[in-house]
Amino acid sequence: MECTVNWMPAMGMGFVAETGSGHVLVMDGAADGGGRDLAPRPMETVLAGTGGCTAYDVVLILQRGRYDVRGCQLKLTAERAAVDPKVFTRIHMHFIVTGRDLPAAAVERAIALSHERYCSASIMLGKTAEITTSHEVVAV
Repeated sequence: MECTVNWMPAMGMGFVAETGSGHVLVMDGAADGGGRDLAPRPMETVLAGTGGCTAYDVVLILQRGRYDVRGCQLKLTAERAAVDPKVFTRIHMHFIVTGRDLPAAAVERAIALSHERYCSASIMLGKTAEITTSHEVVAV
């Protein structure tokens, strides 16, 4: 896996990352840190990437279990340390999974498998942060 990050001086503290797969991600700092508040903060992208990683797992695990999953929304809230390095100290993930005849136990199992075995990002962040989860199943 590769990524190239370039500082964009015209954006103040803006950075553009180009991933190994050829996609671009823009990040910026807050105005009080020299940024222009034009894009997500780098740590917000870490949180979003972690959410994407675990949501991907949950959907894939449910699909492989032949469940009729129709939607998955993940709401993340995080707390960071007060002093540098301001690592994540707490992360809560609330999954809202939509499907037809989707057992809550299957959703709970998929979330557990993601966090215990498959999601590299949440397992890595779990080294510094207490990660908790909750879920709800919405029938369609």
